[in-house]
Amino acid sequence: MTARGRCGSGEVALAVPGAGGGPSVSPGPGGAGPSAAAAVGSPAPPEPDRARTAEAAGATPLEALRVPEELSARVPAEQRGAGRDDVRLLVSRGRAVAHHAFRELPGQLRAGDVLVVNTSMTLPAAVNGRVGGERVVVHFSTRGADGRWAVELRAPVGAGVTGPRPGGPAGAVVRLPGGRALVLEEPLGPAAGARLWWARVPERVPELLRRHGRPIRYGYTDRDQPLSAYRTVFAVDSPDGSGSAEMPSAARPFTVPLVAELVRRGVLFAPLSLHTGVASAEAHEPPYPERFAVPAATAWLVNAVRAAGSGRVVAVGTTAVRALESAAGADGVVRSADGWTDLVVTPRRGVRVVDGLLTGLHEPQASHLLMLEAVAGGEALRHGYEAALQERYLWHEFGDVHLILPDEEGNAPNCSSNEW
Repeated sequence: MTARGRCGSGEVALAVPGAGGGPSVSPGPGGAGPSAAAAVGSPAPPEPDRARTAEAAGATPLEALRVPEELSARVPAEQRGAGRDDVRLLVSRGRAVAHHAFRELPGQLRAGDVLVVNTSMTLPAAVNGRVGGERVVVHFSTRGADGRWAVELRAPVGAGVTGPRPGGPAGAVVRLPGGRALVLEEPLGPAAGARLWWARVPERVPELLRRHGRPIRYGYTDRDQPLSAYRTVFAVDSPDGSGSAEMPSAARPFTVPLVAELVRRGVLFAPLSLHTGVASAEAHEPPYPERFAVPAATAWLVNAVRAAGSGRVVAVGTTAVRALESAAGADGVVRSADGWTDLVVTPRRGVRVVDGLLTGLHEPQASHLLMLEAVAGGEALRHGYEAALQERYLWHEFGDVHLILPDEEGNAPNCSSNEW
């Protein structure tokens, strides 16, 4: 069977493996290879590829837009409305924009569509600490394969909110609750201005987080929320206690009844995991390497749907896009993968597998918008965000959501090239 690839011209033959799939691979942006992912057994993830992320560090297509502070969602939807799914849904199909309630999502999808969901569990990743006499808040970002953690030290600024703080220095000891401590060893990336540092940490970090941690919170929220407010209906525990420092928030509005209705209508679900690290609330820098896993069954399902032309592959969140595209070769085939990814999806790179995206509303300077532009196209993205501002949608993890679907009338791929 063949199906038209997302990028490039002509037909791309898509091999559909059996449910057992082939061997686990760690594909790079150009196909199988170590450039975008390294085996989990490696002592540490790859260093960020600064040349590859240079485009992602540049201007976004919405740089000139300004989001008023009052459009920041300050509390979860269930505290301002009737439930988690009581948010609005902006639907973009090319330049066409429509406004719906999120509960109407089943009407926007069709039988045979597959929703790719991130099952990573949000961790209570913020822990109080001290460096000498200085109070700090430690944000636990990513667990390395060698047992170290990438951490960010933040300065408390009151009412549960933190601000940026210079990282390091190497050898600094951070005292933690329960008589424990961590030691900063080396920066993740270039030393100058490094925000994240690899740290040697006490054993049983998941236990430390359960006993003394709380969810990472940003200044636009009104108050601390329970951990349950930061977990999605798809989240499952990881055997080693790993998880996401920040919630894969695009899936937050889903409820069990809504999932059941989608299944009843023939919409498929494909799970994967990507453990999100700590974002930069101030610098909007491109994402660092993150751990991900795409199971063989998910790879098989996505390949089968694409080969049959029976539905669209819709990623739930930018994390799902990053993981799935990291497992996709230049031939458009998804293979099971388990490792680290430093893939940054930009308009130049494009998308190979994803047809649509359900995501939150991002700050105009956020590097994620380059991924959205790769899926939707710059003009369509701009139309959607202008409509969201005009209709006063709410931003951030507790806010409204945006469904980007292909412009099937235009029938044009949303990328300029498969190459870097």
